[in-house]
Amino acid sequence: MENENFSGTDKLLGEKPVFGLLMKMAVPTMISMFIQSMYNIVDSIFVTRINDSALNAVSLVYPLQNLVLALSVGIGVGLNSCISRALGAKNTKLANAFAMHGVLITFFNAVLFVLMGLFVTEPFLRLFTDDPVVLEYGTTYGKIVLCFAFFSLIYIGIEKLLQATGNTFFPMIMQGVGALVNIVLDPLLIFGVWIFPELGVAGAAIATVIGQGVSCLLAVVYFAFRNGGICLSFKGYKARAKEFWAILAVGIPSSLMIAMPSVLISIMNAILITVSETAVNFYGIYYKLQTLIYVPANGLVQGMRPIVGYNQGAKKYSRMNATVWWSVLVVGAIIFLGTLIFLLFPVQILGLFKASDEMLAIGVPALRIIASGFLVSTLGVILSGAFEAFGMGVRSLLVTLVRQFALIPPLSLILIPVIGLTGAWIAYPVSEVAAAALACAFYFAYLNKLKRANNIPLKKRFSDYGF
Repeated sequence: MENENFSGTDKLLGEKPVFGLLMKMAVPTMISMFIQSMYNIVDSIFVTRINDSALNAVSLVYPLQNLVLALSVGIGVGLNSCISRALGAKNTKLANAFAMHGVLITFFNAVLFVLMGLFVTEPFLRLFTDDPVVLEYGTTYGKIVLCFAFFSLIYIGIEKLLQATGNTFFPMIMQGVGALVNIVLDPLLIFGVWIFPELGVAGAAIATVIGQGVSCLLAVVYFAFRNGGICLSFKGYKARAKEFWAILAVGIPSSLMIAMPSVLISIMNAILITVSETAVNFYGIYYKLQTLIYVPANGLVQGMRPIVGYNQGAKKYSRMNATVWWSVLVVGAIIFLGTLIFLLFPVQILGLFKASDEMLAIGVPALRIIASGFLVSTLGVILSGAFEAFGMGVRSLLVTLVRQFALIPPLSLILIPVIGLTGAWIAYPVSEVAAAALACAFYFAYLNKLKRANNIPLKKRFSDYGF
């Protein structure tokens, strides 16, 4: 039976004009993703005031924190995809079953990170340093943030449940409140201000988990009263391999995609250091700069995904298709603006980082070459997100592998001996073109399959759905 909450979800995701709905869904997720990325940055800003060893320790723990984010968001994406498609098919029983399977997966992940915090943190850090001070700081920080990662896991799980029903505004508010708590508590707990004890690096970790705990508590309370028609109950629930696999089939590739950039950075640093240390430093700056472009793009993908998944489940394929192409246009506009900035103002951009003459000599042409592939990357980014919404996690992973991993390192190794560092930078636009071609091939093959199976036209005008 349809309840009032589900009816509201149907009117929102299945009937509202596509462009306006996309913006309503996407803007809060863009902001939420930006806030989420700030936790480690804020901790790093404050611990620098302790000493360099403290900053080094927090930086070394970041890959483990990123693993929490990758796994929680990845599984959340799988959950979001499955639930939105079930709601679109008006199968609330299946949507609730997926939600309960998500609860169990979250529980197992929480246990996994407690074990990692207790037994993996110190051995992991010893791979990178033998400094006893860095080890002490890093082990303390890492054990706290990993053992209490369940706050973040639960929050992100609920966030994805709410997003699946079209609710992206309140998850943004919850995330923002938690981040604000972290910012306020960091100096108080690190330096012992007022009635608070001076805890140093441990204080930074405690501030982080308290902030995440506040977001988690707000999410649980909100979901208890405004769940969009999704019911979490063990009454009549049966764990089934089919539902687990449906979530993991999207969630695991999504987790790998989130973790992939960290692997690419490590590989490229190893390649670039054989040519120039300055090239490595530039590459670190470039990676931070490109996130300013791709964070809003990925935020829009998160807003797009439940709309696409819902309309696929509801068999409103033309509306589904229109959402994908509106997303391409919006993200294309964002990325085009970023491309212009990189092409026209590379000297000024690098000047913000007090770039030396040597870095300018390397970085100015590098930014221009890499930026030449930004616009075409729109297709890879959006269509990869669409495949996740369809439940096609492997296709999404393949596109991302081509974009960020499969071609860049080998092309760099081949071209650097021939044309120098320019070869490494050329590898980026080449990879984007290849990924866009693969994504389009996958997507149009899927549309043709739908057209043959349902005998329906898919070529409707964007204006059919209005603004």
